Amino acid sequence: MPNTNKKENEKKDVNKNVEEVKGELTYENKVIQKIIGFSLENISGLLAVDGGFFSNLTDKLINTDNVTSGVNVEVGKEQVAVDLNIIVEYKKNVPELYQEIKKVITNDISNITDLEVVEVNVNVVDIKTKEQHEADSVSLQDRVTNAVESTGEFASEKFEAAKTGISEGFSTAKEKVEDGIEAVKDKANDDDKEDEKASKSKEKKRVQ
Repeated sequence: MPNTNKKENEKKDVNKNVEEVKGELTYENKVIQKIIGFSLENISGLLAVDGGFFSNLTDKLINTDNVTSGVNVEVGKEQVAVDLNIIVEYKKNVPELYQEIKKVITNDISNITDLEVVEVNVNVVDIKTKEQHEADSVSLQDRVTNAVESTGEFASEKFEAAKTGISEGFSTAKEKVEDGIEAVKDKANDDDKEDEKASKSKEKKRVQ
């Protein structure tokens, strides 16, 4: 029994010491935005958060490291305010959807961060059928893919041109060096001949 009481007292002392440690816990806006994105992922009738949190075909999160234009948050030390721009599925009850959005956002942010959600403002920017939304998404995806492919081809062409230019430049430089070497050799031969003539001339003068 004495040992048990001792351990309990030590535990209380540790907890007391931790509480006395100074500091604060803060969250970047991006963290709260990502929590909201995950919270909204499976809400029926919500086609997308305008700005790109959802992949339009699979309803999965994409580019979660990017701050999107469709989710704006104001984060304080204890409270959070949220503004959303959303695209809603046609024939879905929008007020009920709004209540569901508020519920999941409030619960998840509270459970994960202990922050209090004081506002959730939702602006419906568009309403579409699911088929129309998927068709629009495919068109957008095609445009992005084509742009990436075009950029890749352009970069490849520039690389080949640069490589060819370097190769041609090296060949030209090599030819110039070789020409220079030949010129030096020719000059050296001419000098040798002149020296030989001069030497013979001197010999003649000495014997005269």
